[in-house]
Amino acid sequence: MTDTIRAELGAAADAIGSYRSRVAGLLDAVGPNHEDLVSAMYEAERALITAERLLIRAEKLARS
Repeated sequence: MTDTIRAELGAAADAIGSYRSRVAGLLDAVGPNHEDLVSAMYEAERALITAERLLIRAEKLARS
């Protein structure tokens, strides 16, 4: 694999991790009586966690 592919995968994983942190930080600011919003935000956070893990896995596989 090329160094470019590995670098791009790593950069994408870092960016997704940053977005995940931003979403998680927003959860603290949501007030009561917004259960649907909180639920959607937790779902988005879980999806971002999964995406980050998959990109990290792809980056490791690209090293082989």
